[in-house]
Amino acid sequence: MAAPAPEQFLEVEIKLAVDEGTGLPDLTQLPGVEEIAQMREHNLSAVYYDTKDLRLTRSKITLRRRTGGADDGWHLKLPKEGGRNEVRMPLDDPSAVPDALKARVRSIVRNEELSPIAQVDNRRVEITLAGEAGAVAEFCDDHVTAWSLLPGGERTSWREWELELADTLAGTEEGTTLINQGTSYLISAGARKSSSPSKLATALGDSVTTAPLPPHMQSALEEDSPAAAVVESLRKQRDAIVAWEPRVRADEFDSVHQLRVSTREMRSLLETFEGILEGEQLASLEDELKYAAGVLGVARDAEVVEERFLELLDSDESGLVDEAAHAHIAGDMRKDYNEAHAAIVEMLDSDRFLELLDAIDALLAEPPVAKQEEGEAKKKKTESKESKEVLYDHIARGYKKLKKRHDKVDEHYHDTDLPLHEREDYVHDVRKAAKKLRYSANAATDAGLKAGRLAKACKALQSKLGDFQDAVTSRDRIQRLADEARERGEDTFAYGMLYQRELDRGEQALAGYDDAVREVRKAFKKIKP
Repeated sequence: MAAPAPEQFLEVEIKLAVDEGTGLPDLTQLPGVEEIAQMREHNLSAVYYDTKDLRLTRSKITLRRRTGGADDGWHLKLPKEGGRNEVRMPLDDPSAVPDALKARVRSIVRNEELSPIAQVDNRRVEITLAGEAGAVAEFCDDHVTAWSLLPGGERTSWREWELELADTLAGTEEGTTLINQGTSYLISAGARKSSSPSKLATALGDSVTTAPLPPHMQSALEEDSPAAAVVESLRKQRDAIVAWEPRVRADEFDSVHQLRVSTREMRSLLETFEGILEGEQLASLEDELKYAAGVLGVARDAEVVEERFLELLDSDESGLVDEAAHAHIAGDMRKDYNEAHAAIVEMLDSDRFLELLDAIDALLAEPPVAKQEEGEAKKKKTESKESKEVLYDHIARGYKKLKKRHDKVDEHYHDTDLPLHEREDYVHDVRKAAKKLRYSANAATDAGLKAGRLAKACKALQSKLGDFQDAVTSRDRIQRLADEARERGEDTFAYGMLYQRELDRGEQALAGYDDAVREVRKAFKKIKP
């Protein structure tokens, strides 16, 4: 028998601290609340799980096994904009974390064992608040007793109030109003904002300091060194990769794009700052990041093209797109995306991807900083160079590469004797150079170099050329669809019409290209340390 599929909810709630003697306020005064629909009391007991170095807790993720109440079972809570994504599974085997939940945190936990870190017992008074159309929220009056199971852990007791939106209101404007006004009302009734973000954080208290740090948090470089600035930028991308991985599994909006951006940015940083960091593992890491970005890119291209196809169909006023062409244009890219997304999940489940994540963490734990040059004169020269100057030198090389590629566009793009794709490739090369220069500028900005304007200018140029490349990718897919339609004996006129529209949109995307390049040039001249 197949394992049951996880249930998923958007959790939007507030937690407020309250003294034992504080009485319950009139909850029907909350906006949208007409009556108290139900009041129940539960005795809840939850055991929280994590690795020995608290990887989940440090990532603001909680995994618990809870008994008692209407939702007893395994609960996994993941950060999400506007609330938390709660995934639940039944308590079939209370001794083993379900594999489906482990998969959601695989990029964080890796092969580390999950074991109990805290127990939280709670005597809860649960009050269902209803409006005209049914339940709008749940108010909980919790009397909590908790134990940290970490070395040095202690027993703690407290009382708190929770106000959680019903599923129908989570993520809505009405729900936001209820949460905001409910917070003010409950504070005026005697509650106060809690100094702890969760029951688990309160339960663990100072005992978290007894847990070892995960590998990626253990490096110790001189704060003002060029290597420290580069490593900090790499760590940001590492954290982004780990954070977006479960969202990609869940196929959340824009998640594939964001994970791909993070892998490509990390690879770009390793390439750009070669010489600050060195070693054989860099080349291997770059290759693995390139592979991962390539797998993600298939789905991302399908996603982009599907969006453009639907936009083309919605905006078409000609009436010349026949029914068969409409069906293929609207539906084929969704099929391609679903297949590509399945390939991504297969990659995320692979040992190869786990080894990539471990290699990233190992690099951050022990950064392969380039050794000083031999020779007294060279050594003195290296020591005299400040961190900002070293980073500037790397940015200057990136700018030189962008300028060289732009010169090729200037020379060849309007040469119609050259194949169209060859001319478009020159433009795409400028985009890739602008992207790398932007990443370098961001890293240098973190180190105190005034490169923010350059990063912004590169982003504007990259965005403009990204729109151009999206039109090229869409146009190529239209051509393939036309070839497939021709083989089926179908009319291909609609494809040709849409192909021409994408040609026009590509040219429109290049409007202001020269101005964008000039802005990059001006911004670069401003950052000489």
